[in-house]
Amino acid sequence: MKTHHYIFLSTFIFLILFYEENVGLNLGILGIIYSFLTFFKTNKSHRNSSFLVLFVLSICSSFAFAWYGDYASFLALVSCLLMLSYRSREKRMNIILLIPVFITNFATSLCRIFSFDKWIPRRQNSGSLKKMFAFFLFPLILVLLFFGVYSAGSTHFAELFTNYELDINIWEAFCISVVGFFIAFNYFNFNVERQIYKQNYLFENDFKVDDYKEKSTFTFLDVPTERMSGIITITSLCVLLLFFIITFTIELFYELPKSPNQLSDETHQRVTAVIVSIVMSIFVLLFYFKSYFNFDTKAQFLKLISKIWILLNAILMIITLLKNTEYILNYGFTYKRLGVIAFIMVGMLGLVFTFIKIQNKKTNAYLFNAMVWCVFGTILVCSYVNWGSVITSQNSKRKDFAKDFHLQSIHFNQKELLEYAEKSNDEVFYQEVKQKIQEEKSDSFLSKILYFETIQ
Repeated sequence: MKTHHYIFLSTFIFLILFYEENVGLNLGILGIIYSFLTFFKTNKSHRNSSFLVLFVLSICSSFAFAWYGDYASFLALVSCLLMLSYRSREKRMNIILLIPVFITNFATSLCRIFSFDKWIPRRQNSGSLKKMFAFFLFPLILVLLFFGVYSAGSTHFAELFTNYELDINIWEAFCISVVGFFIAFNYFNFNVERQIYKQNYLFENDFKVDDYKEKSTFTFLDVPTERMSGIITITSLCVLLLFFIITFTIELFYELPKSPNQLSDETHQRVTAVIVSIVMSIFVLLFYFKSYFNFDTKAQFLKLISKIWILLNAILMIITLLKNTEYILNYGFTYKRLGVIAFIMVGMLGLVFTFIKIQNKKTNAYLFNAMVWCVFGTILVCSYVNWGSVITSQNSKRKDFAKDFHLQSIHFNQKELLEYAEKSNDEVFYQEVKQKIQEEKSDSFLSKILYFETIQ
């Protein structure tokens, strides 16, 4: 099949799946169909290991959305499909360039749609058009004409066809078709602009020969002065961070007990400050080790104190993680508290890859490339694991278990809530949970969330 065949077929499938339906199982089915269509459309030479991994992840993410239908699984599904489509065409382009590629394609899609000669191939002759007129259009016109004559001559004949009403919402079908065509067109027929191609070299993991040459960042500073500036700056930041770790630890573990709300606000505020400081620290190191200092034999002390600074930042992250763990043990699990752990883990990975970048003399792009995959992996973990079940199963063991909070604010935990209601002999709460399950089950087949269908 040609590209336009994939576009029209996907548009038709989109219309069937979403006409008079809510988003649910249908989007998961669409994701699976898109994955297989992309696989068959991709040349065998492009089906490398990364493409096959993304293909499998796209299938898994489609099942995850069909099962949960939440924002995390939606983000995972969209990310996997976009990366799969991108990798099916551009196996050597950096994955970060996917963002500008699809932004420019969505922005220019209206112009590209009406450039028919670029996505609908021209035919050498008009034989197919003649056949369409001879086999379909002309017979249809004659049938309609004779139908009008026969209907005027016989009321019973006319009633055979007039007593039927076609129950189709034309406007809704049209809008869904437009959305489906827009998505399919940009997915199967995206275009990579030449200017984006030219930027691919900026995201290489290894330095080029020119980067080995001695050169300073600013024209008014020579290399020795800039090197000494880096040593003074990072040494000062190490001393400052050491004092901050001491005061931060005292503040976290040795202050007088506070109310849960005060502790929650202060904990999230401090975690935010720590994460911002980690990001700033990484950018400072990227500034000094963006080029020549990676190969400067006189910059060994600068590398040493930079690694010490990374270690101190890691200690700060560990202290924050321990405090958040203590907070969870005292007050239970919530989405925010698990989110703090996720942010800390991503921050730790950022520090690890920064250390590797300095140790192995990699470009700054190496760190960004690595972190893109770390964030992508975090999204997948968030979408595949039922965190609502984890939160409820752990918190239900506590004496202060807030059942109403977990019913209203925690998702996909109905199985655990039913078990809790049975163990505590709470018939009223049991019926509330069952009612919520029945509300979710009331949707039509294509709009269903499979998780609720597994609950008896």
